[in-house]
Amino acid sequence: MMEQQKKAKIAVLVSGGGTNLQALIDAQGSGILQSGEIRAVITTNPRAYALERASKAGIETLILPRDGFEEALEAALEERGIDLIILAGFMRILNADFTARWPRRILNVHPALIPSFCGQGFYGLKVHEAALERGVKVTGATVHFVNEIPDGGEIILQKAVEVLPGDSPEVLQRRVMEQAEWILLPLAAELVSKGVINT
Repeated sequence: MMEQQKKAKIAVLVSGGGTNLQALIDAQGSGILQSGEIRAVITTNPRAYALERASKAGIETLILPRDGFEEALEAALEERGIDLIILAGFMRILNADFTARWPRRILNVHPALIPSFCGQGFYGLKVHEAALERGVKVTGATVHFVNEIPDGGEIILQKAVEVLPGDSPEVLQRRVMEQAEWILLPLAAELVSKGVINT
């Protein structure tokens, strides 16, 4: 009998619709993500549609309290032997104590080319509004490691996306997701998972 390949155990933290989570689930199904496996999808929002996506894929879901979130999260991760955390549209900044315990083990996708339009206050549509206001011709997405500084961790992958005349923040957001975020996040997850299982 063939020995089963060792995989990094991944927890994905979500807040809303879960389109980036879906990209990871699809990548797992297609073999792009093969060195890691999503073991849990975690949120503080019981109405997050991402929970539905996880359930459909047979992945365990957890709804944790907002108060004492990091402590509850740490306990849940430890219980499941999680190796890697992926923030996929997770609208909460993790505290410095928590991120310090997970060096180079937390990934985030940001909808801009860091160091542009990033840091405190830059999330969701606000990023795309700022890019259009500034008149940039190229934007994109960045996957980076998470540390105590919002969007301040080491960059793993980036991909540029063209800004087109007449773009609205919503149209630009969709293009950045389709052309960059949904491609980069699974690739970065594979890259880091491979590193985790080979250490």
